[in-house]
Amino acid sequence: MQGNLNEIDICSILQLIELGQRTGQLWVEARAAYQSNKPGGDEAHTNRPSWEGKPQSWFVFFLNGQIVYCQAGDSSLSRIGDYLRHYRVEKQLDDMQLASLASTNSPEYAYLWKLLERNIINPKVARSIIHGLVHETLFDLLSLHQGSFIFDLDTALVPQLTTLEIAPLVTKITKQVQEWKQLYPQIQSPEQLPLLADVARLHSSLPEATVNKLQHWADGKTSLRQLARYLNRDILTVAKAIYPYVQQGWLQLAYGMTSNPNTQTEDSDLVGNQKGRIVCIEDAIAICETIESILKPQGYEVISLTNPLEALSLVFQLKPDLILCDITMPELDGYEICAMLRHSTAFRLVPIIMLTGKDGFIDRVRARMVGATDYLTKPFADTELQMLVEKYINIDSCVGIQKGYKTC
Repeated sequence: MQGNLNEIDICSILQLIELGQRTGQLWVEARAAYQSNKPGGDEAHTNRPSWEGKPQSWFVFFLNGQIVYCQAGDSSLSRIGDYLRHYRVEKQLDDMQLASLASTNSPEYAYLWKLLERNIINPKVARSIIHGLVHETLFDLLSLHQGSFIFDLDTALVPQLTTLEIAPLVTKITKQVQEWKQLYPQIQSPEQLPLLADVARLHSSLPEATVNKLQHWADGKTSLRQLARYLNRDILTVAKAIYPYVQQGWLQLAYGMTSNPNTQTEDSDLVGNQKGRIVCIEDAIAICETIESILKPQGYEVISLTNPLEALSLVFQLKPDLILCDITMPELDGYEICAMLRHSTAFRLVPIIMLTGKDGFIDRVRARMVGATDYLTKPFADTELQMLVEKYINIDSCVGIQKGYKTC
C-alpha cells in the first residue's frame, strides 16, 4: 500500500492497518517548509535560513494491527536523550555500543533495549518513553495533509516491550490536534523556542517560583517539544500552560537560531543585493515553482511556504516586502491568513496579493474585506505577475515598513 496524503489521510491509513491486523512498517515523508540555520555550516554565511524544502520522515512499526514503536527518520537518538533527562538518567552507552545500533532496523528502539539490558532504565520507564515517542510522532503525522507514504508487510520489530491500540490513540490525538489549532497564531509549531520578552512584567504579575521556572526553560535554546519531553507531558499541555504568557507578550516564540527577540537581524545585507523579498504561501508546489521561475531572474528573492499553518509564524521571521497568498488551501484558507496578518502591526502595510483560480466579484470583495492589497487570477502571464509585484514593491521601497532594515 502506498500513495499520497492528498488522496488518503493518515487517520484512514492507520484504520486500514488496524482493521487488517497488519504487521509491518509505515513510512511517511513530508517536505519541511522551514529548516533553520546550523552554526558554522555553509549556510551560516548567507544570513538567511535554508529554504531547500528538506524532507522529514517518520516510521511506524506494527504488530497485528497495533503500534509497537514510532521513530523519526533522522534516528539521532536525541529524542530518547530528552526523555532520559526527565528520569535523571546520566549513565549512557559508550561509543562502541552506540555504533552497533546503526545496523539495526530501528536504532532508537535498539537503544532503549540496550539501556534495559544494562539495567540503566527499568521496563516501566522504557514503556513510558515509548508511549511518549509514539504520541508525539502521531501528533505530527495526524497534522499532515501533504506528503507520501508506503506501508510494507514485514516481520515485526522484535522484541516487543508493549503494543498500543490504534483507535483510542487516534481519537485522543486527533482531538489534541484540533485543540492545538485553537492556539494559532500565538503558537504554531512544537519546534518553536520560548524566549522571555518582558521580565519586569513577569516579576510584577507572577509568583517568584513561576518566574524562576520560566527563566530556566525559556532560554531560546529549548523547543516546546523538548520541554514536553523534559517534563514528560504531551505537547498540547505544555503549549496551553505557556499560552497566556505568550498572549500577554511576556513570552515570545521564535524559530531556529534566534536568541533574542530584540536583536536586529542582518537582513540589510541581503536586501542590498535583492530587489525585495517575496513570500509565496501556496500549497501547490507547481505554482510556487512557476512564481520563482518568473521573479527570481528579475532579481527578487522568492521564498515558498507550502504549509499554510507554519507560514503564519514564518512570515514574522522572514519580514517580506510582499506576500503572495493562495485563497484555497487546506486547514487555513488565504482569507483567514490575510485577516490574521492584518491584525499584526508588522503586516498592516505589507502588500498582500491573493492568488485564486476564480475571477468572481464576490471573491474580489471578500479579499478586500480581509485587507488584501490586490488580486491575481490563475493562470497568469509572466508579465501580469511582474507588473503587479513591481507596482507594490516600488511603492514601498522607501517606506521601511516597520522592518528596521530598509532605507531609501
